[in-house]
Amino acid sequence: MINVLLVDDDIELMAMLSQYLMREGFGVATVQDGQAAVREAMTGRHDIVVLDVMMPRMSGMEALRRIRGSTQVPILMLTARGDNVDRIVGLDMGADDYVSKPCTPAELVARLRAILRRSERREKGAAAQPQGPIGAGHLVLTPDNRSAAWHGKALELTGTQYSLLEVLARHAGTLVSKEEISLQAFGKPLTPFDRRIDVHISSIRHKLGARPDGQPWIQSVRGKGYQLLGP
Repeated sequence: MINVLLVDDDIELMAMLSQYLMREGFGVATVQDGQAAVREAMTGRHDIVVLDVMMPRMSGMEALRRIRGSTQVPILMLTARGDNVDRIVGLDMGADDYVSKPCTPAELVARLRAILRRSERREKGAAAQPQGPIGAGHLVLTPDNRSAAWHGKALELTGTQYSLLEVLARHAGTLVSKEEISLQAFGKPLTPFDRRIDVHISSIRHKLGARPDGQPWIQSVRGKGYQLLGP
């Protein structure tokens, strides 16, 4: 059974989503503030977290930051409809996806299953096909345990960021279209106006820093895609 941690101070919404999730075969635990969310997420009892942005005692963004400091458990953010700032900031801080409120239970379940399928494919692929390190200049990725090193030092990445960077590293020096990145990293086609890849790439760029010439290590070609440059 997949165990979901629901975090929201809207009691009626939580009750509705909990009932639907349980009917769909999920195990559900609920908490109503950010501090409790952080404590629960760090127990390791939950397979995925649904985290509302607006909550008492500690915001969802702060809870996300603290959870990401200790665990890579998948996190789906609940954001206000039309609030692009929360969505972009949440993805940049390590959220795996987001759903706008108010949302239907069916949409939430579909998003949860999509995230879990991506995680399962990555785990099965690593177990079935042990692979050696992927080297791209100063970057070394180890697919077996999904770890990364940059200039010989550990590079902290979320699961989504690792998946994106692995696609670019396997094609280092070559332009990779956003459509191909979405298919290889997420296992799904790119949808119109979807900025998830752009936001995650921006975060990875920040972690890699700038090249000696001041340019980012990951170059973009507007409307086409991205490429990881060599040293």
